[in-house]
Amino acid sequence: MTIEEKSRKTLAELGVADAAAVPALFAELREAMQREREELIARGAGSEAERQQLAKALRDRWLGRKNGILAYLDESWLKSAPKDLKPVVGREFNQLRQLARELEIDRLIRDLTIRLEESPSVKGGIVKSVGGAIPWDAKVNVRIGASLTLPGYRRPLGSIHPVTRVQREIEDIFLNLGFTIETGPEIESVYYNFDALNILENHPSRDDWDTIYVDAQTVLRSHTSPVQIRAMQKRGAPLYIIAPGKSYRRDNPDATHSPMFHQLEGLAIDTDITFADLKGTLDFFAKKFFGEKVRTRFNPSFFPFTEPSGEVAVSCPFCDGQGCRRCKQSGWIELLGCGMVHPEVLRHGGIDPERYSGWAFGLGIDRFAMVKYDINDIQLFFQGDVRFLEQF
Repeated sequence: MTIEEKSRKTLAELGVADAAAVPALFAELREAMQREREELIARGAGSEAERQQLAKALRDRWLGRKNGILAYLDESWLKSAPKDLKPVVGREFNQLRQLARELEIDRLIRDLTIRLEESPSVKGGIVKSVGGAIPWDAKVNVRIGASLTLPGYRRPLGSIHPVTRVQREIEDIFLNLGFTIETGPEIESVYYNFDALNILENHPSRDDWDTIYVDAQTVLRSHTSPVQIRAMQKRGAPLYIIAPGKSYRRDNPDATHSPMFHQLEGLAIDTDITFADLKGTLDFFAKKFFGEKVRTRFNPSFFPFTEPSGEVAVSCPFCDGQGCRRCKQSGWIELLGCGMVHPEVLRHGGIDPERYSGWAFGLGIDRFAMVKYDINDIQLFFQGDVRFLEQF
């Protein structure tokens, strides 16, 4: 019985009553499909028109919408299969359909070569081509329109963007410390972006010239801190998270500012959390990222959402704190802000400040990438210049 005849009969007519016999039946079809494709490719075509015709004929034989073998299998085997056989028939049919993609016309034409028959234009065993003289061998099929003297096409491989590379490196450090990654919406409400973070209405960051407003109650988030509030409300305490992502502010583009930038914030909430835990964690992080010789320095500062607050600087990794152009001869590079989470922020997150305490920090991923790779213009990250990106 031929393949066409089998495809028009139901499984019952073929004597298939149990699932164990189905794979062998489909294996026979796959073998026949592969054999017909290989025979066609080995035969080749005498001209471009014949190549198109042969490719279409084989494709229609198996994949024709009305009279193709797979169309008959769908009707006779799959749709009419008993309920207990449908899962295995469906699985085998899908595998056969995946293999049948190799019978698409464009794929067949790609592998089906044109036979060059010896003719009066072939003299002395040499075929003249645009690229030069090609030694003639009657057993070799030459692809039409291709010059064997030209080099092949090579597509250059891409690489990970430096900002993404640095973000993943920072994430790995904190993941190894037991933190988890949290994300949130980039279009945020005024409540989550300001109110819940104890940023009062008279704070300068709430002005139109600093934050990008969508409407009176919606903004493009100016930091990833809203993710901390959402995580507290969703998970409660104890909580150890980092929140990487894009942030937006009304900054004029220059060498150190961009209206869109990447930020990563960390939050740790538990019982008996102190500023000493914050200092130890950030010192460990700095040494892991910049090297064991790096020293950290904490200076007091002010942020509405932390109390007390501080700014962290590291000894310049380029000059080992001796002073150079990168650290402006100071020996230190300021990198991030941090502090103990303000009780009001904990309350907005649904956490009792009498029982729990916590610390938080925020850093610019772009800033870290600039320091790590000694890049002096943040705009290079966003211009898509291949000459710059291919260095990483």
